[in-house]
Amino acid sequence: ARDLGRGLLARVGLSDKEGSYPDQLSGGQQQRVAIARALANQPQLILADEPTGKLDTNTAREIFTLFREIVGQEGATILMAAHDPLVDEYVDGVLLLSDGQIVERENPPR
Repeated sequence: ARDLGRGLLARVGLSDKEGSYPDQLSGGQQQRVAIARALANQPQLILADEPTGKLDTNTAREIFTLFREIVGQEGATILMAAHDPLVDEYVDGVLLLSDGQIVERENPPR
């Protein structure tokens, strides 16, 4: 289990934070730990609810880039609820919802 944890921390760029407590990590680092936890069971589907909601633009870009890498390398699908306008630069498709109904489908250029 320890080797798995170390590998996951390395995967999200936090090898140097092993043994750190949450209050010793930035918001972006805490999000990366959450992503590492989500990857622990090698899921085919990852659900991400506002994964960059409290992060600055640069950190949000790092998280979205990490998600793209996960999709490409792990073969996972990520279903994300997001209001961040940066998301269009990183996703394969966007569904716009209103009152629980799909009102528009987009395939943003990347």
